[in-house]
Amino acid sequence: MSALGDLFGALLPLSMRDVERDLDDRIRKIPTRLNEFGYDPWGLHPQTIRKTILPALALYKYWFRVETHDIERVPPGRALLIANHAGQLPFDAAMLSVAMLLEAEPPRILRGMAEFWVSELPWVSIFAARGGAASGTPETCREMLEAGECVIAFPEGVRGMNKLYKDRYKLMRFGTGFMRLALEAQAPIVPVAVIGSEEQQPGFANARRLGRMLGMPAFPITATFPLLGPLGMLPLPVKYHLWFGEPLHFHGAPTDEDSIIEEKVDQVKAAIEALFERGLRERRGVFTG
Repeated sequence: MSALGDLFGALLPLSMRDVERDLDDRIRKIPTRLNEFGYDPWGLHPQTIRKTILPALALYKYWFRVETHDIERVPPGRALLIANHAGQLPFDAAMLSVAMLLEAEPPRILRGMAEFWVSELPWVSIFAARGGAASGTPETCREMLEAGECVIAFPEGVRGMNKLYKDRYKLMRFGTGFMRLALEAQAPIVPVAVIGSEEQQPGFANARRLGRMLGMPAFPITATFPLLGPLGMLPLPVKYHLWFGEPLHFHGAPTDEDSIIEEKVDQVKAAIEALFERGLRERRGVFTG
């Protein structure tokens, strides 16, 4: 692993090497509390991130060519980022994580709430924990927020990951759990619109029965998968724009009736949809941005 990392580093463009040199300083500035062994209570290990982040950095800089807009709106301390979700693999979460580490002030390790089935995959669950993700239980999310962490949640869940191309930039049904957690932890919600992710792996059908047979939440049929085999899971080189909205502060009891909570959830969805409208209006093209 170390040798491959060294080889990958040697092949990096000079601009990427400059970014790599800045990483150590950025990681030192993260406000996450670590124990004497360099881990936090949920398994995060910043040095593991340092050793494994280069592929994500390359995607960020040269494949998706990510641009952030108003990232300074993310407040210090506890915050819950709520974003749209698309694509069969979580490239959107990875790009948001890199943005928060490279461009937010102070730098933040974005804590992801992984789907339950991810924790059952050998090695993947450990790697996810070292990188900042955790099993998406309400208790874990609440503990992270109360500890002052910045958490990302995708309320569309699997519904968003497997939406069809014709449904791009149409938010699927949101769960209400994130709002109850925000109220319980008294955490502001920052709406985020990921522009580009909804075209990265355009899906045309979903073989759900086959997915269940394989132990997967779904089996998407895209323009390149399964036609090209594993290579078909690679995303198209779309241009990413990450739009951050103003923090939303909600008040009330986390145990309120669903109808009251859903009214608050609708406000978050409306904020993301407004960011969609602006982001889609201002971008020049899917690939050229």
